[in-house]
Amino acid sequence: MANWQTIDELHDISADLPRFTQALTALTERLALDIAPLEADHISLRCHQNATAERWRRGLERCGALLSENLINGRPICLFRLHEPVRVAHWRISIVELPWPGEKRYPHEGWEHIEIVLPGEPETLNARALALLADEGLCQPGISVKTRSPKGVGERLANPTLAVTDGKVTVKFHPWSIADIVTSERASCGG
Repeated sequence: MANWQTIDELHDISADLPRFTQALTALTERLALDIAPLEADHISLRCHQNATAERWRRGLERCGALLSENLINGRPICLFRLHEPVRVAHWRISIVELPWPGEKRYPHEGWEHIEIVLPGEPETLNARALALLADEGLCQPGISVKTRSPKGVGERLANPTLAVTDGKVTVKFHPWSIADIVTSERASCGG
C-alpha cells in the first residue's frame, strides 16, 4: 500500500502537517505540557464539506484499513489504521480519526487535534489531565478547556474527554485508547 503522503486525495492534509506540528508545539509550550512521556493515541481531521470528508475517506482507504465507522453525536466518524504513520513531534501515529462535518465550523480544514490516553478511572480524568498543565498556561488569553462525554452507538466504556485548545489546534485527553473503544463497540454488537 502507498504512503498516505503520496495519495492524491490526501495532498491537502499532507501539505497541512507542518502547520499542525508547529501549532501543536506552540500550544504545548504555552501550556508547559511535557509531551515527551505521553503517547498520542490518534490524530484527527476536521473539514467543512461532506465532499472533503468523502475524498479523504477514499484516500485513507488506499493507504490504511478502516477500523470503525460509527455515529457519534449524530455524525459519522471513521477510524483508519495507516500502513505508514503520521509523524508529529516525537510521535508516530497510526490511527486517524475522520469525522464528517457537524454543526461547529472550524477555522481550518486539515489536522485539528491529537488525543492522549491517560489510563485510569474515568471519574479522575480531569484532575489527572489538569495536573499535567501549568496553571498559568490555562489562564492565558485564547486558551479554553472543555469537558465532554462523547458516546458512539454501541460503546460500552465511559470515555470522558478533557480538551485544551487555543482555537487553532487541540490536545484531548481520554482514559481509554481508541482501540479499547472500538473493542467495546464490537463487544456490544456481539463480536
